[in-house]
Amino acid sequence: PPKNASGTGGYRGGDAERRDLRAQAEARFRSTSSMQGFSEMARERSKTVTSFYNQSAIDVSAEKASVRLTLATLLYSGKSPDGHHILSSAKYLHKELPVRIAHRIKGFRSLPFIIGCNPTILQVVRTSKTLTSSLYIQDQDAEAQFCKLVQQLLDDHKDVVTMLAQGFRECRRHIQDEALVRSFLDTTLCSRLGIRMLATHHLALHEDNPDFVGMICRRLSPKKIVEKWVDFAKRLCEHQYGNSPRVRINGHVAARFPFIPLPLDYILPELLKNAMRATMESHLDTPYNVPDVVVTIANNDIDFVIRISDRGGGIPHNILDKVMDYHFSTAEESAQDPRMSNFFNNITNSGNQSSPMHGFGFGLPTSRAYAEYLGGSLSVQSMQGIGTDVYLRLRHIDGKGESFRV
Repeated sequence: PPKNASGTGGYRGGDAERRDLRAQAEARFRSTSSMQGFSEMARERSKTVTSFYNQSAIDVSAEKASVRLTLATLLYSGKSPDGHHILSSAKYLHKELPVRIAHRIKGFRSLPFIIGCNPTILQVVRTSKTLTSSLYIQDQDAEAQFCKLVQQLLDDHKDVVTMLAQGFRECRRHIQDEALVRSFLDTTLCSRLGIRMLATHHLALHEDNPDFVGMICRRLSPKKIVEKWVDFAKRLCEHQYGNSPRVRINGHVAARFPFIPLPLDYILPELLKNAMRATMESHLDTPYNVPDVVVTIANNDIDFVIRISDRGGGIPHNILDKVMDYHFSTAEESAQDPRMSNFFNNITNSGNQSSPMHGFGFGLPTSRAYAEYLGGSLSVQSMQGIGTDVYLRLRHIDGKGESFRV
């Protein structure tokens, strides 16, 4: 095109205009892309929320009753040379797991809507696959396929406690009824424990271990399992404080009986770390001269008791009633000495299945819920100014009286 009268402005003016137009178009594109991305996220969340509240298959399964078995039944069902016991276990699980998971999703639906729509809570629901499939378990090949599904279920749910804790913390300001939340979490976490025990039991039936029937240890030594978690807790304590209390174990140290290690693997490290932490924090001026933690084992024909006693100064009066509440942790409020840091939040997942609970105040209340689920109890007796005794009481699998069911 010919130049304009100035002899210079035609091309430059056109280039500048085109640059402006291109910049505007790019801005509109970015804005549109951003809106599309936001809309996509909104649609995805809406789809998750909709599917959360509208799943006919889950509705059908949730109407079915759960079939809970006693551990004595699992223990004495024995092993058959032809592997029939494994097929029977798989058929039971294939019917039972979808029902239990559906019950839990139904429980999530009962939460206030604003809590149920929390993204972290929805992520928990998203992992809750119901294991519904056309798989018909009649031979070892089908059972092997089912085992892969069960293992996937365990893997998908390994972080559920952390996600639940985070989700409820995120929407805590919307929680009006603390009793509702406690009831929901007790039921959900215990149901999760039951599902994990049954799934782990079935997978373990494939292992050739004479000391175990599935997940049940034929002759569990409470002293040995306490010693295992004492070593674990001492390492964490030494890393945090440079030292740890000595732990003495007394009582019925030679006792052996059938039991499941899994719930003890959740509860014992929690109680031992609490005792060690209280001991070290109440003796910050003399960290290399601290009183012992004493573990006492008592065994009888109905149940067994593990008492953990520390001389950590006891639990202050103003928080004694709160230590069994979810989302409460003395570690979060510890500010009695500037040299002390948050013990719970510095604990990493070192293979201990209870590790993800730390820092969220889930440790003690979850341990209490597990103990009650197993027909026992967890109680705390504190002598302010002296120390704390925690009593873990668990019912025997094959003791006198009615056995608990999972």
